[in-house]
Amino acid sequence: MIALTVPARSDAQARFVTRLNTPNDDNDRGAQLIARNGDRRIYSGENGLFELTILDEPFDGDVVVVDPVLGSAERLVRRNSEHNTFLVTERCDQLCVMCSQPPKKTHIGRWEEFRQAALLAPAGKLIGLSGGEPTLYKEDLFALLDEVLEHRPDLSFHVLSNGQHFDDDDLRRLRNPAWHSVAWGIPIYSAEPDKHDAIVAKRGAHARLRASLAVLLEAGAHVELRTVVMSENVSGLPRLAEYVAGHLGFIDQWSIMQLESIGFAQNRFFDLAIDVEKDFPAIATAIDMAELFGIATALFNFPMCTVPAAYRRYAIPSISDWKRKFAPQCTDCSVSAGCSGFFAWHPETAIKVRPL
Repeated sequence: MIALTVPARSDAQARFVTRLNTPNDDNDRGAQLIARNGDRRIYSGENGLFELTILDEPFDGDVVVVDPVLGSAERLVRRNSEHNTFLVTERCDQLCVMCSQPPKKTHIGRWEEFRQAALLAPAGKLIGLSGGEPTLYKEDLFALLDEVLEHRPDLSFHVLSNGQHFDDDDLRRLRNPAWHSVAWGIPIYSAEPDKHDAIVAKRGAHARLRASLAVLLEAGAHVELRTVVMSENVSGLPRLAEYVAGHLGFIDQWSIMQLESIGFAQNRFFDLAIDVEKDFPAIATAIDMAELFGIATALFNFPMCTVPAAYRRYAIPSISDWKRKFAPQCTDCSVSAGCSGFFAWHPETAIKVRPL
């Protein structure tokens, strides 16, 4: 795994956000590298001198938040990565049976740090906003998007949301032309309301989701539907494809995702996880239905060798680089560069690969 937090020392009185520049970097924002000694690097910026302990991975151009009390620096935006996400809250109003980020009752607002980090981000970056449920703090979320996109129109955002909190009052903001670079990742687990509601442990969630999707449709927003496939809903995937085609054809993409063995799913993984070889016919039928109606579809977290050849083009390298691993057998695979691999915490006993 890639280190997202490293040791740091600073005499600053409070946490601060800065961008790490090198002497050859012509960017005048952030801190300049002035010395290095082995794995230690010393920077100078508006918050004074600070030192980071960095091993062999390049940090140049990264945006970090330095905490003098904890003695650490957290990498908020990595210049050399396409996987940069801000965890804006750990609160949520659903309790999905397979949630990879179990919700907490407390909330630590870091909106100002995230605002500063986005404004300092390298040009053209896609930044994810995740939770918990970001729209529980909708005004803070919208204010962040408004300001950053006004000053950094080169950036784009992908916001993960359970789709429970959009209403007509949001239309003005959602229609803002600057928000054309914002995409919303919205989960739907079944065409059957009772099944969806049971998976998210919230009565009426499916109906509220439909209302929110109608708002996003009216606003012309970009929407990615997300469906985690489990033993509880895989047989209903063809029916869900019919529902998506018939009612949600405006979406940009439907992402069909394998289960992650962490959070609530960790202790139930082998009960919830599908048998890809046995269950893929239902997935294939859903993909065929979506393609028939012109709905772009992708398979997330499916190693390519586990997918029948005719459907491998749908399997994308979806797992973030900092939490991805490959099996030793993958070394000799000809397609590993474009493969999702596995989550770093995927059970070793569940790894089945056939190098292509």
